[in-house]
Amino acid sequence: MNFDFDQQIERKGSSCIKWDGMQKFLGAADALPMWVADMDFLTPEYITEAIINRARHGVFGYPLREESYFTSLMDWLQRRHQWKVERDWISFCPGVVPAVNIAVLAFTEPGDKIIVQPPVYFPFFTAVTDHKRTLVYNHLILRGGRLCMDFDSLETLAKDGAKMLILSNPHNPGGSVWTKEELLQMAGICLKYNILIISDEIHCDLIFKPFKHTPVASLSQEISMQTITTVAPSKTFNLSGLSTSSVIIENDSLRRKFSTQLDHMHIGGGNIFGNIASEEAYLHGDTYVDELMDYLAGNVETLVKFVGEYLPKIKVIRPESTFLVWLDCTEMGMNDKDLNEFFLQKAKVGLNPGIMFGPGGEGFMRMNIGCPRATLLKGLEQIKEAFTNS
Repeated sequence: MNFDFDQQIERKGSSCIKWDGMQKFLGAADALPMWVADMDFLTPEYITEAIINRARHGVFGYPLREESYFTSLMDWLQRRHQWKVERDWISFCPGVVPAVNIAVLAFTEPGDKIIVQPPVYFPFFTAVTDHKRTLVYNHLILRGGRLCMDFDSLETLAKDGAKMLILSNPHNPGGSVWTKEELLQMAGICLKYNILIISDEIHCDLIFKPFKHTPVASLSQEISMQTITTVAPSKTFNLSGLSTSSVIIENDSLRRKFSTQLDHMHIGGGNIFGNIASEEAYLHGDTYVDELMDYLAGNVETLVKFVGEYLPKIKVIRPESTFLVWLDCTEMGMNDKDLNEFFLQKAKVGLNPGIMFGPGGEGFMRMNIGCPRATLLKGLEQIKEAFTNS
């Protein structure tokens, strides 16, 4: 293995939300952080070196994204996901969440109905409600230990005049990798009722074997013309603080509307180091991602084995993707307030409460296993001890 994922990195004092924001956001500074969706691994050295080399220049004026920036992404999507993207389809945005908000503003009007599928990444909710659109839920179903889409409910909501669907592909927090068949059924409903698809594919590179990510827009040109896709290297390569993402829109009319909204906000300039990091990640990242996913797969097995042996009241929803794991804690018999307090105050482990992710999150917690295995085991031992002492 070329990358040392067992290396312990001291993150306290680095002004990061995950470690230094524990008191502010969770109310417990002494808990082990296993919550915010960034990993505790070093960003690959080839990316860091490229940033350092640029910093040595010493002048940090307004950045220009060269053609190589776009080519690196196009080649990555073709190589890793067999999706051929044209240069003209790509727009910049300083983050996936800003891109979702811009899409809501650009393509819907106040009062319009927008479908989200909870439990799901919680900024989707405010992307709708903050702009006075109407939030409607197509609740996911936990079936056979996997979160699945409810297509009958989706069609009912579509008939009722929804204008947009915001999709987490692959799914956060449940880890489901939507199959081609599932996506075709979902997209078919959206085409039938003229619903615009916003597909957040930020976790698309973090797929466990033997699963396969399918970009929604790769299914057909007809679907692509009604889909806006957001991607970023931030989760895969630990670059969240560099605020760099890409928005892929084949439909020329939709792309112009999106770009106009972006220009009105004057946030399209980007981050000079984010541009460099993104290009380097996509140019040279194959080996890193392959080794990362092997290591994370080992973390999943460690988690499943430990929980099975020592924590019988918790069920692991085995992830098909991401470094985030959905834990079913309903058999613990606690309300959500007590459940969060158990992990945070008794086990001294900071997790994300399931209720953050909307309806269907009751009785669940989300755990970040993007960390050295020793850190994962430390957190699990603390949870075991808290059970023993309860």
